[in-house]
Amino acid sequence: MDLLERHDTGAVAHLKLNAPERLNALSDEMLAALQEQIDALREDRTVRAVILSGAGKAFCAGHDLKQMQQGRQSEDGGKAYFADLFARCTRVMTGLQSLPQPVIAQVHGIATAAGCQLVATCDMAVAAEGTRFGVNGVNIGLFCSTPMVALTRNIAAKHAFEMLVTGRFADAEEAQRMGLVNKVVPGETLEAATLELAETVAGKLGPAVKIGKEAFYAQARLGTAEAYAYAGEVMVENMLWRDTNEGISAFLEKRSPDWSQ
Repeated sequence: MDLLERHDTGAVAHLKLNAPERLNALSDEMLAALQEQIDALREDRTVRAVILSGAGKAFCAGHDLKQMQQGRQSEDGGKAYFADLFARCTRVMTGLQSLPQPVIAQVHGIATAAGCQLVATCDMAVAAEGTRFGVNGVNIGLFCSTPMVALTRNIAAKHAFEMLVTGRFADAEEAQRMGLVNKVVPGETLEAATLELAETVAGKLGPAVKIGKEAFYAQARLGTAEAYAYAGEVMVENMLWRDTNEGISAFLEKRSPDWSQ
């Protein structure tokens, strides 16, 4: 049984965290499996969208606390292990956002701590009714500082700070209102609704989505003037493509585009 399962449906890759007995915790092994798939997907031009889900009763409960406690057994009390762990987790999170394909979290049960970070990191998220979200490390004396980075780039500061400092959970509807998830659907339609969104994305011109995703995150790090200058350059490049010319011509001529990619 693979710790991280993958199967593809057309141009959509499905990744499933498959450690249900551990609530799909981001163990050392799970992080390695995710990194391996990220590296593979980055080079896979047949995949145009990615769905990330969890097996069993939860999406992801965050880091593997038992494994983290074992890391304390080293002479430095775990300092080097913890630094390496959070660096590896950061590499996975930033890797998901740097993929050319949009990544959609398919969330059910709970998404807590680094599991909530994973949802916030994905480009979009669809949640089942009844799902709960939390950055609740503070409840056990560990402030969710790295999950905070992704969370504060999804929702307003006061909402994020409240969740971080109180450890309270938000339900799916609140998570949608705050902007953490795109839509909330009945549990029995979660898989179909997520696939529908992924297939919509996969049906667009792949290079346009790729250049757009990269620009989306890059411009967000810039001031307004710099962002417009950068985005203008991206649009010029995009406009000069053969397939963009074909797409615009097809729209004006009321026909389907004959894209080469």
